[in-house]
Amino acid sequence: MSAPVFSPAARLRGLKPDWISDPKVWRTEVLAGLVVALALVPEAISFSIIAGVDPEIGLFAAFTMAVTISIVGGRRAMISAATGAVALVIAPLNREHGLGYLVAAVILAGVFQVVLGALGVAGLMRFVPRSVMTGFVNALAILIFMAQVPELTDVPWPVYPLVVAGLVLMVLFPRITRVVPAPLVSIVILTVVTVAAGIAVPTVGDKGELPHALPVPGLPDVPFTLDTLTTVAPYALAMALVGLMESLMTAKLVDDITDTPSDKTRESIGQGVANIVTGFFGGMGGCAMIGQTMINVKVSGARTRLSTFLAGSFLMVLCIVFGPVVSDIPMAALVAVMVMVSFATFDWHSVAPRTLRRMPAGEILVMVVTVAVVVATSNLAIGVVVGSVTAMVIFARRVAHLADVTSVTDPDGGQVVYSVTGELFFASSNDLVTRFDYAGDPDRVVIDLSATHIWDASSVAALDAIETKYAQRGKRVEIVGLNEHSTLMRERLGGTLAGNH
Repeated sequence: MSAPVFSPAARLRGLKPDWISDPKVWRTEVLAGLVVALALVPEAISFSIIAGVDPEIGLFAAFTMAVTISIVGGRRAMISAATGAVALVIAPLNREHGLGYLVAAVILAGVFQVVLGALGVAGLMRFVPRSVMTGFVNALAILIFMAQVPELTDVPWPVYPLVVAGLVLMVLFPRITRVVPAPLVSIVILTVVTVAAGIAVPTVGDKGELPHALPVPGLPDVPFTLDTLTTVAPYALAMALVGLMESLMTAKLVDDITDTPSDKTRESIGQGVANIVTGFFGGMGGCAMIGQTMINVKVSGARTRLSTFLAGSFLMVLCIVFGPVVSDIPMAALVAVMVMVSFATFDWHSVAPRTLRRMPAGEILVMVVTVAVVVATSNLAIGVVVGSVTAMVIFARRVAHLADVTSVTDPDGGQVVYSVTGELFFASSNDLVTRFDYAGDPDRVVIDLSATHIWDASSVAALDAIETKYAQRGKRVEIVGLNEHSTLMRERLGGTLAGNH
């Protein structure tokens, strides 16, 4: 049978994503991109202030990060832009050395991320336990809510009813129709009301001046010397690690929400490429934005790269073309959106009494530690690291007691057989040496390891020490039942480590 022949047009159609020809998906993605763009404006300006740069530097970064990552990233519908975590890392560099050094650090951070991505740093996400992920999500929701508190402090009284009205609109409007995202409706209605009624409340324009033109590419204004490299490298590496941690955690969260996989390695490299591009356009760099991603994915229902691309594109259009209109948006409208996002993001099931009664105490502790560290430091990356280490310590303590030793002595008393069960590694093998009766056992000792596995050098050293203690008493030890991996490890290391005991 001859192979089917496809025309060039048919081949082209086969390469197109399914959503290209679906008007409903187009509408969802376009409107989601618009909502995210509106929410990006005050956030990017705020992060610019944290970093100590002009607002347009943060807005340029939001534009270039979103557009670039929509093409090269590994997680569809995830939003990347200027973030608070990155701003905190690079703020001291800008304060001490100026904008040129900051931009150079952003470019170098992108290079670090590309290298780390190519080396497989994304694979480390396998070691993040579910309890840490739950703590990460809940801490994120708390941080999003806490970030809105300054917008509700020492403000004119009309701000409060406007926020409440925005929340009511976002709760009730989806019951009428989901064709238009409720956050967009809320922002438009509250803006029209405040402008028409002349209500004096804080607006987006109060945050800073919006850019009037697109960013222009160029090289950072720094001397290209070894001294410059040693100055920016520590900040660049810290930015690279924090950015990758937040981006990969956000990607995993979106995976769970959408029940679709992402390419974490591509995302890691894509974050680096996006930061390199952003640096050459004079932006402050960034990573995945968790709050805006939740608006895009969970609130607006976006699922493709189109929404990410349009979020960045709309951001520049809103700033350059519709700057005066965007400047009139009341901050109360955006606060209401972010408060709704925080409530939608929080995993309420994880703190329900019924769940807490069933969950192991160790996992509850890990979740609480993760939340507490994140909230205390305002750094999601630090919280994830501390939470993961806590989980590993608890796990090590738990499995350290799983290695058990039982003995059976032959009726004639000429041989004793010890059966070892459980996993042998540094925590459990440390107590293994004390589980044998070196003085009272007969001259022939058999240690059966068929129900265990040797994981590390500490376990091999423990077995060597046991053999040595019996040999000192003139007794012979036979170790049996080793699986292939354990046999190879013992053959390679056996006899060289007993001196450590």
